[in-house]
Amino acid sequence: MTQKAPGKAYRKGITIIELAQMFPNEEAARKWFEEIIWPDGLRYCPECASVDTHECSHAKMPYRCRDCKKYFSVKTGTVMAGSPVPLLKWLYAIYLDVTSLKGVSSMKLHRDIGVTQKTAWHMQQRIREAFREEGGPFAGPVEIDETYVGGLEKNKHSDKRHKAGRGGTGKDIVVGIKDRATNEIRAKVIPNTKKETLHAFIHENVVDGAEKFTEENRSYRGLDNHKAVNHSLGKWVDQMTHTNGLESFWAMFKKGFHGTFHRMSPAHLHRYITEFAGRHNLRPLDTIDQMKRLAEGMRGKRLTYRNLTKKPPKTGLRPV
Repeated sequence: MTQKAPGKAYRKGITIIELAQMFPNEEAARKWFEEIIWPDGLRYCPECASVDTHECSHAKMPYRCRDCKKYFSVKTGTVMAGSPVPLLKWLYAIYLDVTSLKGVSSMKLHRDIGVTQKTAWHMQQRIREAFREEGGPFAGPVEIDETYVGGLEKNKHSDKRHKAGRGGTGKDIVVGIKDRATNEIRAKVIPNTKKETLHAFIHENVVDGAEKFTEENRSYRGLDNHKAVNHSLGKWVDQMTHTNGLESFWAMFKKGFHGTFHRMSPAHLHRYITEFAGRHNLRPLDTIDQMKRLAEGMRGKRLTYRNLTKKPPKTGLRPV
């Protein structure tokens, strides 16, 4: 038996067999979602927020609001709204997502829970929306770095090649910040690595005066309390000056890109990076608590298939 190191807390996982025992049927899954969406047993109408509701055994929706007369379920007002997929399958999709460090492809999800690939893809994109969180700026110290995502130009069809991104590679750019105090990460797709673009992202997510560690990139110059390490000279660490934490995160993200998804559409790349950052931030929690946090993140968000698949307006710029 592995001995626990002094002072170190180990995360409690759940096996797939344990999950099946915890949630043997749709009713168990429904109760779990309702306890999270309506804490303290206070069921409310997602349309008007009234708590004057009652059960309906004769309707497609299990509950009805006496004030606004609308029918609803625990899915209403969440990213699951309008989905005919049973709650038990949604629960398993959440479990697979939080326990798969490199993500879950829609092909695997469709085979594992028994839905079509199209449905699985839509479910995954909705779950990625649930990972999206808003938070205050990091107090630092922080690491800041950017990475480039996409295939090689030489492997693209001639009419798909273009001169955008780093050095004409045509790749999409993602910038990230890791707070060393909390180990949390925030990342965002950006159109370029110009000084104003990077500084705006940093000022939005880091308090003034916090220690900032980056690589030697001219665009980071001018930041307050800033130190840089020069990768071009083969130097990766200078005492506390390094971006190794973010480099490890980028490595995991790239493993997911190459090993799980193989391709991430520029139109949806922001959702993939939100998923990976969100899963990283939840890792210290027990598996069941990770699942609860993700289910809580489903509230107040909506992503219809029509909005998900509609083509962006033609602007001459790459979608980000």
